[in-house]
Amino acid sequence: MHPTTVLLLLAAAASGAPEGKLAPPAAKVNLAFNRLYNYGEVADALKALAAAWPELCSLASIGKSVQGRDLWMMTIQNKKTGPEARKAAFYIDGNIHGNEVQGAEVALYTIKFLMENYGRLEKVTRLVDERVFYVLPMVNPDGRAWWFDHPNTSSSSRSGLLPVDNDRDGVADEDGPEDIDGDGELLMMRKRDPQGRFKTSPDDPRLMVPAKPGEKGEWTMLGLEGIDNDNDGRVNEDGPGGYDMNRNWPVDWQPEWLQGGAGAYPLSLPETRAIGEFVLAHPNIAGVQAYHNAGGMILRGPGAEAQGEYPGADLAVYDHIGQTGEKMLPFYRYLVIWKDLYTVHGGFVNWTYEGLGIFSFTNELWSSRQAFNSPQDRTPADDLLFNDHVLLGEGHVAWHPFQHPTYGEIELGGWRKMTGRVPPPFMLEELCHRNAAFTLYHAEQMPVVRLGAVDVERLEAETWRVTATAENPRLIPTRSAMAARRKEGRPDLFTISGNGLSVLSGGRVTDRWFRRVDPVERDPGRLRIEDGLRGQGTLMVEWIVRGKGEVKVAYDAEKGGLAEKTVPLPQ
Repeated sequence: MHPTTVLLLLAAAASGAPEGKLAPPAAKVNLAFNRLYNYGEVADALKALAAAWPELCSLASIGKSVQGRDLWMMTIQNKKTGPEARKAAFYIDGNIHGNEVQGAEVALYTIKFLMENYGRLEKVTRLVDERVFYVLPMVNPDGRAWWFDHPNTSSSSRSGLLPVDNDRDGVADEDGPEDIDGDGELLMMRKRDPQGRFKTSPDDPRLMVPAKPGEKGEWTMLGLEGIDNDNDGRVNEDGPGGYDMNRNWPVDWQPEWLQGGAGAYPLSLPETRAIGEFVLAHPNIAGVQAYHNAGGMILRGPGAEAQGEYPGADLAVYDHIGQTGEKMLPFYRYLVIWKDLYTVHGGFVNWTYEGLGIFSFTNELWSSRQAFNSPQDRTPADDLLFNDHVLLGEGHVAWHPFQHPTYGEIELGGWRKMTGRVPPPFMLEELCHRNAAFTLYHAEQMPVVRLGAVDVERLEAETWRVTATAENPRLIPTRSAMAARRKEGRPDLFTISGNGLSVLSGGRVTDRWFRRVDPVERDPGRLRIEDGLRGQGTLMVEWIVRGKGEVKVAYDAEKGGLAEKTVPLPQ
């Protein structure tokens, strides 16, 4: 009986469930997914998950943020099924932008789901047994902490918190947005102005719309709440930080004057450097998923048109996974970053694929179409209707007067930060589950190396023809076409060895019917498979060897694992 089947039966027996009936999930950690968690709560949840399943989970800090917060990485694996480095690994992260918070919840949900369903669902058990998962819920813990702990909008606190002198006055971070009326919200400011270029919408007086050409305006929009703290005649021009961690990666990095927020040089930030070092130290990573928000998108590179389109063999893999994701994630669209969104230089998933050859996606979490389960984009009036009748008014603050020290009598109002880019609480768990399921589908497609038949044929005395076949039943190849093109990482190795064995020749079988072989010139016992083992493919090789006893045949793939088989040479 297969070990997984035995494990499932034991789990059912332990729970008292009859054979064939699923036991309830092993709920050891109480985490609700109808709310968001701040930095400390996410860290505590990770520690609780690691403590609840110590045989499968290990938690470690891989570095510190600018402000000294830990970058917590959870490793999930079954150590009993083989060493970590010999299994294909999947890397998951979220919250690289401080305000893009729900990526951390999806990461937490993924960990909890894997652990609760290990031994319960065969597919989950197989994934944890065969794979390794590296999960980093918070790439930007400082930005997350600032977003939760201070008044913000859904779009503010995107940066990390390394001080940046954005207005170049010699002092950093001295004039950012602030809650000037003390209501705990960071809202918009407007001032009634006959020379203004905005007017109230005829659909709803809470909405502002641009005045048409030749039409008289009523209001001037003054931006986010704030005052001129540094007396330079500007408001909110130098807030906390002022850079973008998703522009700080090595591939296609561009300096600030070409790509705003890129930082001084690639991996110049402590957070990106720690992650970069981790990824480079784990060449078994064969899949990457980064969670952002919002817009309902499944994104792949290139980030910039100048990078050129990806190799056709890799595109076929990307398209299969991305198009499957569109079916799994209602109202999400599978898109190309530069073509369908905007140009990104030095992006993370561009580095992991274009630089390292790892199939990588960015999911932009939460599509506004989900609010009314409609394929149509929501209008501002629809947003207010949703707020009024589904959220019962919770998401929006009505315009109200305020006396500003510079602008005089103004009004404050607008959307609270828990709206727009994040789902309402009652819809969060579905977002978490569907995106986690898409990621696990991607992880399932990572390569797994298997050895098929190893045939031995006597040619004379102690001379033998050994033919071996390697198989990869999964969609993703052991080496992407991009990695092979860039010579990134180690090629796969197909080897034969044995005590006293002499390998006379060896090579790839190019025609198994007519036994055509492409022999190598040197070191025939160690065949370098530069293009790897293709997805859902097989590879046959042949060796002529001299010796006796037994031979060991092995296929060793950096991202697909190690498969070995020992066969005797007939007496």
